[in-house]
Amino acid sequence: MDFNDTPAEAEFRVECRAWLAANATPRPVASGGDVLAILGTEIDGEAALAEARTWQAKAAADGWAGIGWSREHGGRGATPMEQVIFTQEAARYEVPDYVFRIGVAMGGPTVIAHGTEAQQRRFLPPLLTGEEIWCQLFSEPDAGSDLASLTTSATRDGDGWIVNGQKVWSSGAQYSRWGMLLARTDQEASKHAGITYFILDMELPGLDVRPLRQMTGGAHFNEVFLDDVRIPDDCRIGPVDGGWLVAQTTLLNERAMVGELLGERNAAEPLVDLAHARGVGDDRRVRQQLAAAYIESAIIRYIGLRIVTAFSRGTFPGPEASVAKLAMGRLLQHTTNTALSLLGPAGAVDGDWTTTFLAAPAVRIAGGSDEIQRNIIGERVLGLPKEPRPT
Repeated sequence: MDFNDTPAEAEFRVECRAWLAANATPRPVASGGDVLAILGTEIDGEAALAEARTWQAKAAADGWAGIGWSREHGGRGATPMEQVIFTQEAARYEVPDYVFRIGVAMGGPTVIAHGTEAQQRRFLPPLLTGEEIWCQLFSEPDAGSDLASLTTSATRDGDGWIVNGQKVWSSGAQYSRWGMLLARTDQEASKHAGITYFILDMELPGLDVRPLRQMTGGAHFNEVFLDDVRIPDDCRIGPVDGGWLVAQTTLLNERAMVGELLGERNAAEPLVDLAHARGVGDDRRVRQQLAAAYIESAIIRYIGLRIVTAFSRGTFPGPEASVAKLAMGRLLQHTTNTALSLLGPAGAVDGDWTTTFLAAPAVRIAGGSDEIQRNIIGERVLGLPKEPRPT
């Protein structure tokens, strides 16, 4: 693989840099923010939401929102590698687009692939411009890594559906307008069948969103309770009982998004800045820690490029997505431990690095726990016997 930009990609990178330099604030050095980008950032009040909406509206107006969407749907038809290039360049700036990643990177492509023309006209424009924020309502208390075990039910009721159940770990649900919902519509079907995909109005009666307070002090995740919530049938995406296939589009775009977030800036760079700022840049033990972080981050970046390359070739990524996920959790633990060691007592009051340290364990759980990823690697890469599964 040639890791250098093609002439067209190099030209696109220059265009990205020029627009970001004119419209965004550079990220400060010696900050945990780069590492925290993979986790998302907490939204603290209406002011932060307003700032994010203003940014998204500006990006959409200038053609830099949803760049991978087709021009027909408001994007610019960018290639997967061009999306990566933009993410790489944006990682060097304070870009508050994290509020919209789930909707723009996962929900929008799903509606484009499976939605009707009327649904595309209704949902895509306000999603792209930041007027409406989306969340994901897939996981349940007993259906996280094994998503197909979900039990939230949707029962046909005239021209709509009555939904009952519980979802959990829903990022940003407390300020989202719409949610991507999976519900079981056939209780007798096999586990992966009988599931239907809906776009849920988060303001409907019977919906109760309860933020989950984390040890960071924030409440990024939520649990969502649905008690006789009535969803109109025109908010169903794809066929009845065919939601598992629709969900795969959402999940594949989630993997692509993770691959894009493993950007160009090495996670060791802010650590190097921090080490020099603390006057220990020449310490041999510190340099060993920095070198290890640099190597781990570089490996993950190349794995991320393999994931994106698979999508750019029209194929699905293999177990490398699980390897990247597993390695990212380890890298975050390594970098945050190193940063707090360098800061010493000052780490107790350093907002970025302390928040990153406290948030890092979530990466080892969300999107499939470390144990699930190891099972995938063991079975699909090493050829080990499969774990016993309930029939």
